[in-house]
Amino acid sequence: MSDLLERLRERGWRMTAQRRVVAEVLDGDHVHLTADEVHARAVVRLPEISRATVYNTLGEMVTLGEVLEVSTDRRAKRYDPNAHRPHHHLVCCRCGAIRDVHPAGNPLADLPDGERFGFQVSDVEVTYRGICPSCATP
Repeated sequence: MSDLLERLRERGWRMTAQRRVVAEVLDGDHVHLTADEVHARAVVRLPEISRATVYNTLGEMVTLGEVLEVSTDRRAKRYDPNAHRPHHHLVCCRCGAIRDVHPAGNPLADLPDGERFGFQVSDVEVTYRGICPSCATP
């Protein structure tokens, strides 16, 4: 589980009902929801929550570094609460399912000096693409 609520509380982030609901919706393993999906789930728990509040709350969580913005398909951004454990993503090319993966090794070390072109690389985002078991089943 991601422990997002606990991390936000430890930072002293003012926990309004709206912020709490957004954090609860995002909490968990392999969570990669769009803002619209977060809003749809939040409305079930707190009917008066607005789309603008959800977008603003997600933006604040990203700015705090407690949630990652993930773009795997050049469409809607997805929000990942697994912000404090380095990981990559495995994406199904058919249904769009996303899973966090933690391969062994250091992708920064895998980039030869000659391929860095003088860059001081500080971060790596790797997306593995394939077909998930559900889509592979005929």
